[in-house]
Amino acid sequence: MSFTVRFDPNNQEIVLAGAIRPHSGVELSEVRQTLDHALNSVSGALYLNAKRLAQLNNAGFHEIVTFIRRACRQKPDLKIIAITSSYVGWQERKFALLRQLSSNVAVEQYDKAFYPGQSVLEDSRFIPVLRTQTKLTWRHERKILPRHGLRPGMAVADICCGIGDFAALLYKEFQPARLLAIDHAPQSLAYARQVAADFGIDAIEYVQGDAANLLIGDNQFDFVTCRHSVQVFDRPGLILRELYRICKPGGRVYITNEKNSHCLGEPRAESIQWTYNEVARLWAYFKGDIEFGPKSRRYLYDAGFDDIRMESFMVTNLDGDPQDFADVVAAWEGFFAGQMAVQRGDSAEFIARFRQGFQDHIFAALHPKGYAGWPIWAASARKPR
Repeated sequence: MSFTVRFDPNNQEIVLAGAIRPHSGVELSEVRQTLDHALNSVSGALYLNAKRLAQLNNAGFHEIVTFIRRACRQKPDLKIIAITSSYVGWQERKFALLRQLSSNVAVEQYDKAFYPGQSVLEDSRFIPVLRTQTKLTWRHERKILPRHGLRPGMAVADICCGIGDFAALLYKEFQPARLLAIDHAPQSLAYARQVAADFGIDAIEYVQGDAANLLIGDNQFDFVTCRHSVQVFDRPGLILRELYRICKPGGRVYITNEKNSHCLGEPRAESIQWTYNEVARLWAYFKGDIEFGPKSRRYLYDAGFDDIRMESFMVTNLDGDPQDFADVVAAWEGFFAGQMAVQRGDSAEFIARFRQGFQDHIFAALHPKGYAGWPIWAASARKPR
């Protein structure tokens, strides 16, 4: 893996990426020149962005330490902020040493708080929600994916793979030449590896990473998936730009998202509608947009894609066993009402009414004359050649 170093004067930021593993200082002349240029150009604050720095040996780290010491001598009022990432395990430990050089040096782990809703999603209690959802959506998506360009033998990346059940099903159905699955949560990845083992699959590469800041080179994959995930980030454009970057020219990106306020049921429609409107408001509180589905087309265009294909499908209680749908809603109730609403600080009275809508949705799903639905938007787009 090679490395790049560049200075962004607008943000007063030095960006390090790749693997800096020199055998001697001679190999770091480009780094040294960039650092010196940055030092001569900035005032106030200088950011050292290491989010994409996958490897750094002692010789490379020594060069950074030498630069910071020189900067502290030459510009004693300059603040130097090193930005690290939690999913590159060594960074926090190694870069923490920089704080000892000067009181003007700070080290920040940019995803420690991460996106506002991420701590909720990375709770292991979310796993039953994901597992039950995939059980119902796969029967639709296995037919939809070929219409959006997925073919056997492709290089495929599943970004925000969660617990890995979709990646495992995709591998069994479409036999990709390569399948890389990435998620930010180590507990989800541990579960994903177990799912693959249960399916007897050992060909999926599971990697921890941040969907908005992937340690992947440009133009790597024929088909990139990101399901039910763009909607939970407060900056969806960042995610889509990364998906665009790692997709090969002529390749396609496939996303699924929801408009949760359109969940429906009959009987007890009014109670059900009220609860799912509140679900949308709850996600907005955590800076997610569970109404993102119909917006997918606009966002994909804005990210630079063309040839956008879009369709919606309704997951219902008539898709096989109605109990499967009821199980999904029960998982939602436990997560949305039992965890997210509590975390927001909602009153007991609100949570009781909130729960009632989920229970009425379950009633509709299991009623012999009832109907219950959950709408999903699937969209794909091509990276121009």
